[in-house]
Amino acid sequence: MYAFDYHKPSSVADAVSALGGASDGKFVAGGMTLIPTMKQRLASPSDIVDLNGIGELKGIREDGDALVIGAMTTHAEVASSDIVKRVIPALAVLADWIGDAQVRNRGTLGGSIANNDPTADYPAAVLALDATVQTSKRTLAAADFFQGLFTTALEEDELILAVRFPKPEKAAYMKFRNPASRYAMVGVMVAKTADGLRVAVTGAGQDGVFRATEMEKALENDFSEDALKGVAIDPGGLNADIHGSAAYRANLVNVMARRAVAACR
Repeated sequence: MYAFDYHKPSSVADAVSALGGASDGKFVAGGMTLIPTMKQRLASPSDIVDLNGIGELKGIREDGDALVIGAMTTHAEVASSDIVKRVIPALAVLADWIGDAQVRNRGTLGGSIANNDPTADYPAAVLALDATVQTSKRTLAAADFFQGLFTTALEEDELILAVRFPKPEKAAYMKFRNPASRYAMVGVMVAKTADGLRVAVTGAGQDGVFRATEMEKALENDFSEDALKGVAIDPGGLNADIHGSAAYRANLVNVMARRAVAACR
């Protein structure tokens, strides 16, 4: 790991200021992505701005027709929240399936979506629920936020403050985990909201999270497992590695989607 300057601000304004004064600074939340890459010397930021001391970035609250979760809220806090379990239980399930206890107690919602990691779980929920990402500069729709593999709309000095999830009529998340890392080889969130039906897939796409539009069309006509049996996912553009081929993942998308429909409530 290369040398760097460390900052631990107590407010969003101080965090943005610290990053702005660095030649190549990075925000760090739970450190699940940045710290390992630094250890491998794949990243060498000049400054690290630790967000863990900023209380305003944490918390879970119900706000009218939405659930608002602060960017620095940990996966464990989401998984155990009575508010989340009541308002969007699928989010509590998703959070509880992330990594192991150590990861869940350090990893955060904001960190999970900030990089559009192709194996992260939360991007599927953000996209399927048509959530909005509130930043230090603006509010971004889910469709505009995720832009490709490890690429989002965030600017260098832009900080995620919270994510606003509309309350769905029904939603469920199903995931096929890598047995070692527990990352999503394929994860599918199915959500039926006031604005329509969405199916979002993580873990499988070479460009990160994506919507399975053919599945959405099938479910709009018949919201049942059977409606998806004949929907084939094109393996072109899907990940292939030692854990599974693109064709294998394409099949898993269908299997996980059908399980998610069955679990919707």
